[in-house]
Order: sequence, then C-alpha cells, then structure tokens
Amino acid sequence: MLWLVWSTIHRIGPEQEGVVTQLGKYSRTVQPGIRFTLPSPIENITKIDTKQIQTTSIGSPKASSENLVLTKDQSIDMAYDVRWSIKSPSLYLFQLDSPDGTVKEVAESAMRAAVANYDLTQAIGPGRGAIELEVRRRMQQILDEYRAGVLVQSISIRQSDPPAEVNDAFREVNAAQQRRESYLNDARAYASRVTELALGETAEFDKIYVQYKEAPEVTKRRLYYETMEQVLGKVDKTIVETGGVTPYLPLPEFQKKAAQKAEPVVVTGKKQ
Repeated sequence: MLWLVWSTIHRIGPEQEGVVTQLGKYSRTVQPGIRFTLPSPIENITKIDTKQIQTTSIGSPKASSENLVLTKDQSIDMAYDVRWSIKSPSLYLFQLDSPDGTVKEVAESAMRAAVANYDLTQAIGPGRGAIELEVRRRMQQILDEYRAGVLVQSISIRQSDPPAEVNDAFREVNAAQQRRESYLNDARAYASRVTELALGETAEFDKIYVQYKEAPEVTKRRLYYETMEQVLGKVDKTIVETGGVTPYLPLPEFQKKAAQKAEPVVVTGKKQ
C-alpha cells in the first residue's frame, strides 16, 4: 500500500516540471503542484529543474592549443562560459543522447564561426560584445534545429589574448595605440579651446564694430581709455597734463617711498 502511494502521488516544485513516461515511452509533461500517475512501472515521472541556470566552461585558464581560435588574420587564445537552461524537458530528455555535450560542441562551433569574421585587434577589444551576441544567436539557432530543448541565456568571454609567442609584441603595439589616442584627445581639446576663444573674440569685435558705426569718436575714445587702463593699471606712474594746467609732482610720496626702502645703519664703538 505504501509503495502504491509513493509511486502514484508526486509533488512537483515551483521551479520544476515533471516528464511522465508510460511503459518507457513519453506520455506527457506536468506542471508544478501535486500530480498523480499510474503506479510504477506502468508510469514513471522524472522531475526537471527548468529554472536552474547551468554553466558550461570552454577553454583552459592557461594558454593551450585547445584554446586557439582563428580570426581573420591570425589565431587567438580564447576561453569562455556558456550559461543555459532547459526550456523543454521532454526534448531535453529524449531528443539527444547527450544534450550537455551537444551544448559544448555547438558552442565551440558557433564561436569559431563568429570569431572568423573579426581580426585579432577587434576580437581582443571592441568586438568582444558583438562576438558574444553572435555566438548566442548561432547557438540558439542550431540547438533549435536539433530540437534540443535548451535555451541559451548568455555567452561570457573570460579570456581573449594573442598567442603566447606574440603576446609581448602585441602589448607594446596596444600601448602605442593608447598613447596615440591620448595625444589625439589632447590635440582635439586644445583645438576646441582655441576655437572657442576665437569665436568669443569675433563676437566681441562684431559688437564693438556696431557701436563704432553709431558713434565713432566716442567708441575710439572709450577703447583708448580701456587700453591705457589695461597697460598702465598696475604700473607706478606720474601723469602730467599740459595745456594751461599747473603740473603737480607728488614729491612727498616719492620721498616717503625712498625712506621706506633705505636700510638703517647702526654704528657701535667704544667711547674715547
């Protein structure tokens, strides 16, 4: 009696689906909850976790021949992870002999096909994101054609380096390119500052020109005063006006300044 209850009443978790076989042949897929089947061995149920994200790692952490993938111009040392889940438990269990192994083989094939469209510099740097998206798309297309029941969640490239034989030289080239970009950015920033300054001066000149056309004499005199103020503003000076005005030289001020600059002399000696 206990065996009968155990083999006919099943609890399917919220993250699971149950695949029921009848006499070894696929019968149906049941959803989470309390489910009933005919007693074993007439019917059996296999619980599959469809929410779990599985990871397949491809490539060795150390540089090796199994990591080499060909780009448009040369080979690259690449290692990456494939994150996937089960979207159809029945297909996952019965369609392929080794679905986990199939995921790995399809990933390797898709990666080779995707990387072949990029050169080494792109595959190592700016093209990595595009490669990951393309590999995911290719993998999903192939696995759907196989009816594998697998959903590819994401591709994450862990390592993408030049071959060990040229790695040092590549790093030097990469460093030189970064310096080049830095110099170009500095030059662009300087050109932008100069351009903004020139535009500001041009706008100021246009403004003064409009004023000059309306009142030439007044504008010339104002510009003269402003220029003299800029040139002589921080200079010690004495201004003498002619034309019937008595000149005034501030001699007390000069004497005062001279006294301040003079150093006192102290004389010591014995009284005779």
